[in-house]
Amino acid sequence: MVKISKKIKMIKDIKNFIYSNKLDGYIIPKNDTYFTEYSNINNLAKVTNFSGSAGFSLILKNVNYLFVDGRYTLQAKKQSGKNFKILEIPYIWPKDLPDLENLKIGFDPKLFTEKTLEKYFEGKVNLIPYQFNFRNNKKNKSKKIYILSNSVTGESSNSKIKKIISYLFKNKIEYLYSSAGENVNWLLNIRGEDLPNSPLVNCKIIISKRGKLYLFIDKNKFSSFVKKKLKNVTIYEENTLFEVINDFKKGTFCIDGNTCSIFEKKIISSKFKIVSDKDPIYDLKSIKNKIEIKNTLKSHIKDGVALTKFLYWYKFNKLKTTEIKIEKKLENFRKKSKNYLYPSFDTITGSGPNGAIIHYRSGKQTNRIVKKNDILLIDSGGQYKWGTTDVTRTTCSDKVSINIKNNFTRVLKGHIAVYLCDLSRKYNGHLIDKLARKPLQNVGLDYSHGTGHGVGFFLNVHEGPQAISKFNRVKLKEGMILSNEPGYYLKNKYGIRIENLIYIEKIKNKLFFRNLTYAPIDLDLINFKLLSKKERNYLFEYHLKVYSKISKYLNSKEKKWLLSLIK
Repeated sequence: MVKISKKIKMIKDIKNFIYSNKLDGYIIPKNDTYFTEYSNINNLAKVTNFSGSAGFSLILKNVNYLFVDGRYTLQAKKQSGKNFKILEIPYIWPKDLPDLENLKIGFDPKLFTEKTLEKYFEGKVNLIPYQFNFRNNKKNKSKKIYILSNSVTGESSNSKIKKIISYLFKNKIEYLYSSAGENVNWLLNIRGEDLPNSPLVNCKIIISKRGKLYLFIDKNKFSSFVKKKLKNVTIYEENTLFEVINDFKKGTFCIDGNTCSIFEKKIISSKFKIVSDKDPIYDLKSIKNKIEIKNTLKSHIKDGVALTKFLYWYKFNKLKTTEIKIEKKLENFRKKSKNYLYPSFDTITGSGPNGAIIHYRSGKQTNRIVKKNDILLIDSGGQYKWGTTDVTRTTCSDKVSINIKNNFTRVLKGHIAVYLCDLSRKYNGHLIDKLARKPLQNVGLDYSHGTGHGVGFFLNVHEGPQAISKFNRVKLKEGMILSNEPGYYLKNKYGIRIENLIYIEKIKNKLFFRNLTYAPIDLDLINFKLLSKKERNYLFEYHLKVYSKISKYLNSKEKKWLLSLIK
């Protein structure tokens, strides 16, 4: 008897569901009902085997599609290409699809927002709400939430709530429904352990302009101490939104268009007028205060020590190793810090051809023995008390070709261009992104991902609204944290990426980028003939700063090696 895999069985179950409900297809997203990037529930991976952080599947009666963005096309083909046709977002609908307007496509209204469906289908498909049971009913043990002190956050929860109330009065809005857990955690200065890579508790909240707060959360996560601290907050069980707002007087609502599901929006709009779909907490949260920057800097020093020790080990290690062993080695260096908690995302360790897969994940089937002349791309980060890190280094333990050196140097030039840019002129990520790509584009090369994303303070490693990308026009402001990570990827050969986290500092009314990351850049991969004097000076000053910040935590050999990079 042939054993059917769980994924094949799940696809068959969905197709049976499609037939029994007289549908033409069904959409499967990655997210759960909290719309977080990382979650313990991932129906997309369960059905398709795709483990990337963004995408969706459309299963029709006779064909299965997996839509991913440019970062993940190679990865998706390897992981899911056997059972799914892989298409890129933004996409052109495949020619073999029947007339879209005549299709009846089912979706779970608790797992989609109106914005998402409009983006995916542009109103071309007849979308019908139907809930398919993915059997995710097993509840994890409730882990208690904890409160961060003002010495960690730099601002009390009451101060943040007052800002929201002021916003509501100014915009003549009665209620804000904040459905993004990261925003609620920031507002109340709480954290938890509901997600695999972020220190968040899943929750949602309503704030009235009269100062009343209605928190939707698993009540078992509260200790008596936390309840006392949040005495101004009324606590309700999850999924009781309808019952709670039924008692509200009429008024206007602001929701979050990114995380308020179609199901929840329908509940609210049945009684109230929705006048805005932009949660103001995103903008407030994106600007870190001086205490948050200070604590983040401390975390990056600890992280820089771990990464520098790792890079020294990798450069001079003579033993045969693999991608998975390398991941564990870096993790062990991080664990030596008493403030380290866990990775801020799944580490990307791509050697040789695996490095060309932008968001590669090593596993039993893909794990490579790393050869001496392999280019190694390692993108990793940590959650520390108190800060979130994210850094990429590309390195090699042997000599490389001039072509590789030239491409690495072009990526480095773009990286430096971002850091040194005039923020008074390049005031948004769209403009800065062009600078990062220019050295590569001058020779006909490019990369298919954004140059940088926003980063939270001891929250999510990916945070909006700020970013450095072709499409982001959010004005950059003092206190924002972003990544600076241009790259280059040669299919089936190697990948290059250089990433630091940077923050924006104001000095005498002028804005400047400042590095948060303290870890050396591999000088052996640089063709110094391609660097200008200004770029060489940047490298000298950067490595001098790295040395001054972390050398006292290194042993004599590591310190000597790091000192040799200051030239």
